[in-house]
Amino acid sequence: MGHHDQVTLFLALAVLLAAARLLGEAARRWQQPAVLGEILAGVLLGPTILGHVWPEAFHHLFQPGAPSTTALNGIAVFAVTLFMLVAGIEMELQAVLRRGGTALAVSICGTVIPFILGFVMAWFAPDLMGAHIGADRLTFALLAGTAMSITALPVIAKTLRDLHLYRSDLGMVVMSAATVGDFLGWLLFAVVLAMAGHTGHDGPGLVNGLLLAVAFVAGTLTAGRWAIHRALPWVQAYLSFPGGVLGFVGVLALAGAAFSSWIGLHAVFGAFIVGIALGDSPHLRPGTRATIDQVVSFLFVPLFFASIGLKVDFYAHFDLLLVAVVLVVACAGKIAGSYLGAKLSGSGRRESLAIGVCMNARGAMEIILALVALEAKLIDERLFVALVVMAVVTSVLPGPLLARIIPPVRTRRFTAYLSPKSFLPRLAARTAEDAITELCSAVGSAGGRDAAGVAGEVLRRERMQATGTGDGLAIPHARLDGLTAPIVALGLAPEGIDFAGPDGRAAQIVVLVLTPDDDDATQLELLADIARIFSSAQARSDTLAVKTHTELLAHFQIERHATRI
Repeated sequence: MGHHDQVTLFLALAVLLAAARLLGEAARRWQQPAVLGEILAGVLLGPTILGHVWPEAFHHLFQPGAPSTTALNGIAVFAVTLFMLVAGIEMELQAVLRRGGTALAVSICGTVIPFILGFVMAWFAPDLMGAHIGADRLTFALLAGTAMSITALPVIAKTLRDLHLYRSDLGMVVMSAATVGDFLGWLLFAVVLAMAGHTGHDGPGLVNGLLLAVAFVAGTLTAGRWAIHRALPWVQAYLSFPGGVLGFVGVLALAGAAFSSWIGLHAVFGAFIVGIALGDSPHLRPGTRATIDQVVSFLFVPLFFASIGLKVDFYAHFDLLLVAVVLVVACAGKIAGSYLGAKLSGSGRRESLAIGVCMNARGAMEIILALVALEAKLIDERLFVALVVMAVVTSVLPGPLLARIIPPVRTRRFTAYLSPKSFLPRLAARTAEDAITELCSAVGSAGGRDAAGVAGEVLRRERMQATGTGDGLAIPHARLDGLTAPIVALGLAPEGIDFAGPDGRAAQIVVLVLTPDDDDATQLELLADIARIFSSAQARSDTLAVKTHTELLAHFQIERHATRI
């Protein structure tokens, strides 16, 4: 690039990032995903708005084919690759393996049913579904089926965290199923790209590429995971910290992205698998994870989502009928399929419906698929716009729908099950295991088990997935057969106890929740109530100052009245 191109590139990046961050923050203020504002920033700066209102400015910043625009597109690919690395790091492999049966049932039903619906619609009505002129019917039908069945793991994780359900049993099932579904979706998309001849000229071909993909996943999650686990302590001991670890993570992610791109998969798939292997190692500390997440989420990811709006004129290519068809087929197939899989695995009606709603979120994965398909000339601009709209809508829906499926029950507060003896104003424990044991001792026997037996059940659940929710709060919990009513214990630890919270902060407030095994809703309602009461920093700080059970109840009563919950 010449001097003028460099100036244009940096100016375009500054404008794009500023707009994406500002509108992303505005979306958060309105209780919506930040991705909604980031995509809107690209639409405003792209051909849809700026291209019509001030075409000279649009062409100066984002002129198609210009060296600066080509470089901007490369930065966007790099950004989304890092984004999927973070998504992989957030995934807990052991939780996926332990929930394998339920996750497999939900992911298979939630993939096959919408895939069939999308395939049939595209096969019999390719023009209605937005096939690119001259596209092969079978290839397009396979692509449409894949687009209807794909799931967005990062959006699901964000939604569950916002609703304080990420560490619940529901969250474990959804995250496990979404991981399997992501893997199936990207394999399907790799097959479609290979059939369409858009994998590149130097790749190994379709059959060899798929074999290498399976070998890559198996090798990375077994031998690669073991090697990473052994290498991380050496990197932390002998290289600068945290720079050495960040460099190590970056090298592995880019190498995985390069390999998956070469064999015919999108680069993001390789980064995602490498991220899972990295995230499974306890040597990758919460602080390092948080640093990677913050740099990627607040600097690179907004650039990618904003760049989507630069690709096409959304107004000119908006087809209301096509958008409606895509939305109905995608939502009906995904929710119904995931609901069926959850029911077949033994989940209750309400929990199954909540799983279906969560699995319906598409977000970044759908947008990436649509973008790659558009560039490969498998779909036209109308379907691209419809898929982006569907991705945004399905990313926004889970929050309000889950609030209706799992509504707060005003008569079922966690304080109703918290007795004076189960409130410990000063925990003696210094580890998560000791804190759970101490709280179980305060509870005593439950569900036909003595305190040690109860502690064993809670610890087993804790090893499946840590229950630190962030912001100094941890909610260890378990569902016990034989238990007739919920039991709650609460302990305070001003010095902090490591419960592996996602933000790396030690837990100062630890709430133990025991619920009947045959009551799906109770646990979710109590966990949500606990998360709401401790949602503000002031509420958490005031709680740490109380000394007695009566003071604690008075504090909660005031807090509920102040926040109208």
